[in-house]
Amino acid sequence: MKSGFTTYDVFMTERWESHTTDWTLWLRALGRASSTIVTRVEHIRWLARDTAVDDPWTLTTSDLVAWLGSHDWARETRRGVRASLRGFWRWGIVDGRAVDDPTAVLPAPRPAAPAPHPTPEAVYAAALKHAPPAARLMLRLAAEGGLRRAEVAQVHARDVHETSDGWTLTVHGKGGRERPVPISASMAWDLRTKCQGGYAFPGGHDGHVSPRWVGTRISRLLPPGLTMHGLRHRFASEAYRLSHDMLGVQKLLGHASPTTTQVYVLVPDERLRMIVDAVAGERGRAASRPSEIGRYGASRG
Repeated sequence: MKSGFTTYDVFMTERWESHTTDWTLWLRALGRASSTIVTRVEHIRWLARDTAVDDPWTLTTSDLVAWLGSHDWARETRRGVRASLRGFWRWGIVDGRAVDDPTAVLPAPRPAAPAPHPTPEAVYAAALKHAPPAARLMLRLAAEGGLRRAEVAQVHARDVHETSDGWTLTVHGKGGRERPVPISASMAWDLRTKCQGGYAFPGGHDGHVSPRWVGTRISRLLPPGLTMHGLRHRFASEAYRLSHDMLGVQKLLGHASPTTTQVYVLVPDERLRMIVDAVAGERGRAASRPSEIGRYGASRG
């Protein structure tokens, strides 16, 4: 262990620890969601671990670019880490700890092109079959309600409501934003039974389990290479397939932009074919059958 590292985290010097502790208080004062704060601070811990310098404010733009470039992260992870770095240094300048902001000119990764990866139905069914009750409920919240792992972790008895048109779950989303998500009667029953007046999944993370624990627990029920987030894609794709309402799916997922929602929605091939046939005026006509098309082509030859 390096000299000066605290016992709290062997990768953090006392100076880094002091800065991240104070930054955490700043983020809380701003009203940032606890899941957001955990993620942001974790990114800074990665930086402290890998650079192994005693003072973060001595790092330059070149240092940060070299660090970012040394990791084979997914694009969205890279975007999140960059946002954490920028927030940390902006706070450092406002608080009088840093003089320069090396993050101001960091390259910005482009948003990912739409690439939905919904969990296959057979995989979801197998996971439900083999999951113990608590994990089964987590699976359903993600695949049938579209919840993120942090949102699943925070489900509480007080979030389940019966309205005039059915049951609703108040979901605590990113940035402290809440959204109502309709749920089935069976889901409401399972939640009310599991919650017993408190959190559905109690633990040591502000009274409930951590988002990381939820993600790990569910990943163990899925084949290698698949994660809990694919269940959210499954929900989005199924919701769009049944409704053809992208705005509705966006609201259910809690996205600020429909562009983000498009990354989650896998449009079925048959839907695309129906659109093309409708535009061509051949929907339902025998000429759209391959055999008819073949004869039509032969007659032109």
